[in-house]
Amino acid sequence: MIQQNFIKVGMADLNVAHVTGVLKTTGLGSCVGLTLYDAKAKVAGMAHVMLPTSDIAREGTLNIAKYADTAVPELIRKMVALGAMKSRMEAKMAGGAQMFAFSVNSDTMRIGPRNVESTKEMLKSFSIPLKAEDTGANYGRTIEFDCETGILVIRSVQQGVKEL
Repeated sequence: MIQQNFIKVGMADLNVAHVTGVLKTTGLGSCVGLTLYDAKAKVAGMAHVMLPTSDIAREGTLNIAKYADTAVPELIRKMVALGAMKSRMEAKMAGGAQMFAFSVNSDTMRIGPRNVESTKEMLKSFSIPLKAEDTGANYGRTIEFDCETGILVIRSVQQGVKEL
């Protein structure tokens, strides 16, 4: 395999790439890995979203990458600063698993599905189409997003490797 320029995106983190580079995040369980891409400008972005809304934030300084409602606008802002246009952006996402089975159907325990729902709502509010997703189920994922091709590679022990 060709040596690639990996750009790490940690948990509750986001990052962007221009022309070259592969954005990568690991450990997506209930978290959502969101990618945005402007193919014409060759600008890509990735956010590792941990929680659906910043309304539940308790930390002193808000980590905007941690929540779907704050990560999406920040990712768009960073991509536009590199020459992307919001009107050309397309999204792909993975993760949002329900990692544990609970006997109580409490909404607070549905973190994965709520992360997916909240991320989709944010994309809709910015009129960014969701082109592909690999979400839900009960297994973890690692994702890599290639800035040159716009291909999202999803790796998991249970499902092997998929490309979206």
